Amino acid sequence: MGIFNLFKKKETDIEKGWRVGGMEDFMTLIRVYYQAVMASQLGISNLAALPDLRIFKQTLHVPTQNNKLGLGEKNRCKKMLSEIYGISDDFFKEIDKSIKRNCRTVNDVRSYFVVFQGFSQDTMMLMGNLMKWKFRVPGFLRNALRTMTEKTVNDILHKDTWKKDDVRKACMAVRQYQSRLGYSDAWIAEYVYNIIILAKREPKPKDVDADAVKK
Repeated sequence: MGIFNLFKKKETDIEKGWRVGGMEDFMTLIRVYYQAVMASQLGISNLAALPDLRIFKQTLHVPTQNNKLGLGEKNRCKKMLSEIYGISDDFFKEIDKSIKRNCRTVNDVRSYFVVFQGFSQDTMMLMGNLMKWKFRVPGFLRNALRTMTEKTVNDILHKDTWKKDDVRKACMAVRQYQSRLGYSDAWIAEYVYNIIILAKREPKPKDVDADAVKK
């Protein structure tokens, strides 16, 4: 298994073409940004080890800057995430800082992504359990949904009293992940909010089935 396999989409899926706008596209660009930062900071030059970055670079014909893989790709990816999804500059700065802090060598990359994967899964599971009906808030009420998301993230990271012990333990796990990765409350809220808002736009299974029948 390659060091980036834990944090990548199946290559057969992303090789079909480059699309932007949905949740899968957002997550793919996030992976590309992480891989570009890794390449530039650690001096990784083997594109075979960076599948998402390779497809991104080849599909969009991103030139290599200063003979160093990752620099040009990082800037291009950052621009796309900012323009399409409105991601803040501080969001990228925290990723850069987190990787610099945790990945001193290529050997640190795998453990970093294991931790990040656990963080993402546990955080989104908790958000689903705690927000529940709030996920049904119409997408056009973005400000209200963002406020609810920020409050729930704050509860996960700071609230001490929970009725259910499994929720309390899950919150403790997320806090440990946060401490290890070094992400701020604001970063986590922005990350989670974008996944939620994009997930709300995804077609429901019955909608997909209906489209298939029409064809």
